[in-house]
Amino acid sequence: MTPRRRRGTGGRGRRSTPQRNEAARLTQELIDAGFTKKQVGDIIGRNSSLVSQFFTKNKGAAFETALRHVVQAVQADGITDIDQLKRIAAHDITPRTARPLPGERRPGKARVRTKDITETPGHSSMARAGKQHLASGGSRLYKVIARTAAVDGNLAFTVRARKTAFTMDAGRRDDSPGLRRGVVQRRDGTEERAYGKSLGAAQGPGGFSAREFKNRVDAAGGDVTAAIVGWLVETGRLQPGATLTHLEIRGWKSPD
Repeated sequence: MTPRRRRGTGGRGRRSTPQRNEAARLTQELIDAGFTKKQVGDIIGRNSSLVSQFFTKNKGAAFETALRHVVQAVQADGITDIDQLKRIAAHDITPRTARPLPGERRPGKARVRTKDITETPGHSSMARAGKQHLASGGSRLYKVIARTAAVDGNLAFTVRARKTAFTMDAGRRDDSPGLRRGVVQRRDGTEERAYGKSLGAAQGPGGFSAREFKNRVDAAGGDVTAAIVGWLVETGRLQPGATLTHLEIRGWKSPD
């Protein structure tokens, strides 16, 4: 009697499992130990998206040594504290760097959560902040405002809050004029609304005066959150006492 062919051992139906690289293998050991991809990302100072790419895009070679030491600390020493594992990994991780600026010999430290978005190179930037950071004033957003004000540029921003916090119906021209009035409704009962976007063809570049908003922030003691919320309340767009869950600020210098 002819032996029955086992699945996966050959023939047309054979499926080969791609071999994991070392970073993925070590990450899987941490996952098996009870860690999530987000926690692994926190340990190595990156995000869960990059950790997933260890498995899908064969990335992670630069983190193999750090992950190996972390796995050893977990398995041999029983360490599970994320902060302690961060310190162990940090010895073998090279900080992210940015390209050196003209005249600089060494690259600078990479900016996190900000980026150049270009209209005039060197004068366009963006930063985002979530609820927790906004509760403490949104200090990381101040750099975009100050940098743009220094070149007499313009600002636009997107806010996110509970639907009931807004006083105007979504999409009204009085709220946010423009060809496309940016409103995004979320499943959690919040809305994103954009202010200062382009007004449309032949209607100017849009945006608000960065100097005006810098003065508002300075008057609020450097509290970006309070300044933006104050403007929204003053202009009749937001209920007094409402809070923002997210805020994104974009700055640029329009070509002369």
